[in-house]
Amino acid sequence: MANADIALPDTSHTASRDLPHGSLHIVTPLLRSTSYSARLGRPVWFKMEALQPPGSFKARGIGHACRTYKERGAKHLVCSSGGNAGIAVAYSGRLLGVPVTVVVPESTSAAARERIALEGAELVVHGRAWSEANDYALSLVKPDHAFVHPFDDPLLWEGHATMIDEVAAAGVKPGAVVLSVGGGGLLCGVLAGLHRNGWGDVPVIAAETVGAACYAASLAAGVPVDLPAVTSIATSLGARRPCDQAMAWSRRHPIVSQVVSDKAAVGASLRFLAEHRIVVEPACGAALAALEQAPAVAPPASDVLVIVCGGVGATVEQLQAWDRAS
Repeated sequence: MANADIALPDTSHTASRDLPHGSLHIVTPLLRSTSYSARLGRPVWFKMEALQPPGSFKARGIGHACRTYKERGAKHLVCSSGGNAGIAVAYSGRLLGVPVTVVVPESTSAAARERIALEGAELVVHGRAWSEANDYALSLVKPDHAFVHPFDDPLLWEGHATMIDEVAAAGVKPGAVVLSVGGGGLLCGVLAGLHRNGWGDVPVIAAETVGAACYAASLAAGVPVDLPAVTSIATSLGARRPCDQAMAWSRRHPIVSQVVSDKAAVGASLRFLAEHRIVVEPACGAALAALEQAPAVAPPASDVLVIVCGGVGATVEQLQAWDRAS
């Protein structure tokens, strides 16, 4: 990949990543972006979770959860999802040899639905919003099934934390971390990773889009808040309420909320495509847009780490159409 340097983690001490005994995710590149660093006047590092086999960071925590549930005796995996979590569960189930049912709402993109089906899972479309799909998915769970929540599960957070382990192994301590927040699974995982690496002083910029900013509303209220509806095009941020653990972290770690417009998120996704030739959906673009607003919580010359969480819910043509319409 042009326009970037790469930092390599020391993985000599880790177990094999190969199935059946390794994890279901890969060690992703940590790239120092030449263009972003020059434009923003500080070193900018991208943790390239968009390169995970299912297309997003979800492979880490969900893969860990699926393997754990199988080891505990689960014969079938059930998941509710706006898209990316369902793809990760379907992918994990296929590699583990466990049948999977994924329930998605009507708002889930055709691209995400196709990927879920391609992985061999049973796909069910139910409800207009993720909350309705989630309720229906829960009704399908039988005694020998395991329900894989898309963001609210300690197993997920434990798995997601490994991305910070890899950053630490590469010898890069950021002055701040920028990431997107939906229900809070990525946030909880990154914070767990920061703390287990002794980086409890590193602030986190939590990015959301207007119309999906349940975490910003909750931080302002001091308690979890339910949005009346999700109106953002960033459907992967479509949780109406953050998980309780995301709120608990806000009381013990420096977290700054940053809300950007759909237009800014789409524009940031297109800029990332132009400069690094990788397509990410607007949910990921929210973090990239927040980065462009120069996070003030980090010292001016400090390294900034951005979790490029990925997502397969958008194509180049869709990004361009959204950009023209906004």
